[in-house]
Amino acid sequence: MPTSLPAQPLDGAYAAPPASRAAPRRRVIAAITIGNGLEFYDFTVYSFFAVLIGKLFFPVTGSFGQLMLSLATFGVGFVARPLGGLLIGLYADRVGRKPAMALTLWLMGLGSLLFVVTPTYAQSGLAAPLLIVLARLLQGFALGGEVGASTALLMEYADDHSRGYYGSWQLFSQGVSVLLGAVVGLSLTNGLSPDALQSWGWRVPFAIGILVIPLGLYIRRHLEETAEAPAAGAPGHERAGLTEIFRGHGRVVVAGVLVTIGGTSATYIVLHYMTSYAVTVLKIPLGLSMAAGCVAALVQVGLSAYAGRLSDRIGRKPAILWSRVAMLVLVYPAFLLLNARPSLGTLLAVVAMLALPLVLNVVPSVVLITELFPRRIRASGLSVVYCIGVLVFGGFAQLIATWLIELTGNASAPALYVIGCGLISLVGLAMVPETAGKRLD
Repeated sequence: MPTSLPAQPLDGAYAAPPASRAAPRRRVIAAITIGNGLEFYDFTVYSFFAVLIGKLFFPVTGSFGQLMLSLATFGVGFVARPLGGLLIGLYADRVGRKPAMALTLWLMGLGSLLFVVTPTYAQSGLAAPLLIVLARLLQGFALGGEVGASTALLMEYADDHSRGYYGSWQLFSQGVSVLLGAVVGLSLTNGLSPDALQSWGWRVPFAIGILVIPLGLYIRRHLEETAEAPAAGAPGHERAGLTEIFRGHGRVVVAGVLVTIGGTSATYIVLHYMTSYAVTVLKIPLGLSMAAGCVAALVQVGLSAYAGRLSDRIGRKPAILWSRVAMLVLVYPAFLLLNARPSLGTLLAVVAMLALPLVLNVVPSVVLITELFPRRIRASGLSVVYCIGVLVFGGFAQLIATWLIELTGNASAPALYVIGCGLISLVGLAMVPETAGKRLD
């Protein structure tokens, strides 16, 4: 199965597409980043209220069962991501990046609306958890398509020596979304009484998320395409799609998924699970625990652009390798320290320490996978690879971590999951060529 990446080195900078000459690049980065961040905010804010949502929507006796069902529902959103990534990615490759990103905005906003209006289990019975699951499926479907389309568009505005930097803004926007979700959650948790938070306060972050539709559409409406869909009857037009992704570039798909899972598993443990972990295992109050999400997001926001530029300079594979090794070495001692000294200060220090190698790893990983596919299937190829990896090893990471703690009695068991996934990801890294500075199709 061939890879799709030509191996020739650069003779000079790749000629930027006509669209990048018409629109200032900083405006392009801002438009894509803000819209992408709004969508990730809608999707990730759920994790900050997982404990409370479990209590309100899942009729299970005991906090452990409620949390497990709530985290499973968080994971359900990832089930729809590969399908959304494939269908919306193909749409983006054939029709254009802009229409695809507009579609994802509408779907994400609809999912957030369901969170705002759905009555609790006590008010509506079984309909409540079913509607929450539907909302997560809609959000997952939308986000699956957003990642491929927005990342492809970002990198197609870059020259061959700055794709890492441009691609890093995808991760920057995700960090902004986590930071915004954590700040909103922290403000509500500390500003409202427990009764008010449980009654209506937890819905406020999702109401804010509905703004994704008009704001995102307004921001992105002046973007220009960088890659037009091939005309019907053009060479390769019929072939571009699912068949070409899996048959023509099957090795890239397999390697890409393996590369993805190392950063994905760590992302959803360090950035998303730590709030629930701090509440349920470390017994730190929810209002304080949400600060962990703020710290992790600040590191991601502050370090993403540097991580992209570093991978442009030293190469994608060295950047991924050394940051992955750092995570493998640090993660288990970090969890041991957390449990030996369970305090807010230790929690914030550990999260900041683990977020450093995490960001240095995830940024070049996403860029590398995007570069492995030719333009005609770049959005759909990245979407499929990214969403499969996130579904299997990220979406249910919190559920698996909680289950491992219950199974083993070891409060540091989540670190073992991160280590296992990280070792597997090194196999995928060995399967792919270096892509930094190479001319792409």
